[in-house]
Amino acid sequence: MLFQNALIENSTTPAGIRVENGTFAAIGPELTPHPGEEVVDLGGKLVLPPFIESHVHLDTCLTAGDPVWNLSGTLFEGIECWAKRKDKLSRQDIKERVHRAVRLYAAHGVQHIRTHVDVTDPSLVAMETMVELREELKGTMDIQIVAFPQEGILSFPNGKELMKKAVELGADAVGAIPHFEFTREYSVESLNFALELAAKENKLVDVHCDEIDDEASRGLETVAARALELGLYDKVTASHTTAMHSYNNAYVVRLMRLLKMSRINFVSNPLVNTHLQGRMDTYPKRRGVTRVKELTEAGINVSFGHDDIFDPWYPMGTGSLRDVVFMGLHVCQMMGYEEIMGSYKFITANAAKTLHLGDRYGLEAGRPASFIVLDAKNWYDALNTNAAVLCSYKNGRKIAESTPGTSAALF
Repeated sequence: MLFQNALIENSTTPAGIRVENGTFAAIGPELTPHPGEEVVDLGGKLVLPPFIESHVHLDTCLTAGDPVWNLSGTLFEGIECWAKRKDKLSRQDIKERVHRAVRLYAAHGVQHIRTHVDVTDPSLVAMETMVELREELKGTMDIQIVAFPQEGILSFPNGKELMKKAVELGADAVGAIPHFEFTREYSVESLNFALELAAKENKLVDVHCDEIDDEASRGLETVAARALELGLYDKVTASHTTAMHSYNNAYVVRLMRLLKMSRINFVSNPLVNTHLQGRMDTYPKRRGVTRVKELTEAGINVSFGHDDIFDPWYPMGTGSLRDVVFMGLHVCQMMGYEEIMGSYKFITANAAKTLHLGDRYGLEAGRPASFIVLDAKNWYDALNTNAAVLCSYKNGRKIAESTPGTSAALF
């Protein structure tokens, strides 16, 4: 199959994309059809690698208000609401909600999801079910699972053993939540445990790190130091790091050296962090999003995630990562033209590095023929007009399509 007149990753020169046996056979400006080859004219539309969700909680999605609403809108009330919802968890409940969420994501061009799954549950039903779903859905969605200790590792009964069991069940990555542990000592011990477990079991690491406005919350330095010392480097991700928004600049300058040496990834969740952070402030009120601009300029890999979709922490969400980037550019003050044009990388190339996808991802000959087509000529226009994902191809097979609606003023 040959796709013609594609504008690949903001190029202004139309190119062709040849797909054979689910793989990119050739990509270039002068591809002519083979005899009998099916040809699809993309009409000068933008082609990007598939979108990647770097950070979401599929096990909690679509549960807002069940059994109670988070009335304060705070992170910690959200955790309390979820503790009440856990009693209703079952395989059927989780599977039904995850299937709905995955369909939302697919319609918006997402083909890879890293989901954090709560393992502070003695039954581990969510982890077991998500492992089953990872296999069930692999033809349409690649799912990577982080064993996430929502209520702490040291601060939750039997937390270490539950984490080990989650890894045995098939988690792809080990998580932690240092800012939620009872003490600073527990925080450091939990991170040492998590990273050492990952090193031993050859797993990735993704830590909910310093998701708080307290500038004294400094789990990040421990994460980076241990990633460096254990040689885990970019297998480690620090998610949220919202306390970094409040760190004094003298400390950040020193910290940046360690962050660059460690080569760890960062994930920012602009929608949810803007909503949850700064809750204890009157005015001025902090935005609470980590230092995306400064990290990016330092050459440190940053990707964006949705975090939550209609759950106790975030009562909205559609699975559209365009919304995440749109908000992120505003709150991070990254509205220069080149910054906007390149911002799709927060949910494509940068995210692929975070998930360690390697040569399984990207618009290059020999790689899986997975790509999306947007109803725009470049990413600036796609972002500004909320352009539809016209179609999404995974391994050469179309898995989603849309027909854009139209509207016009009547004067």
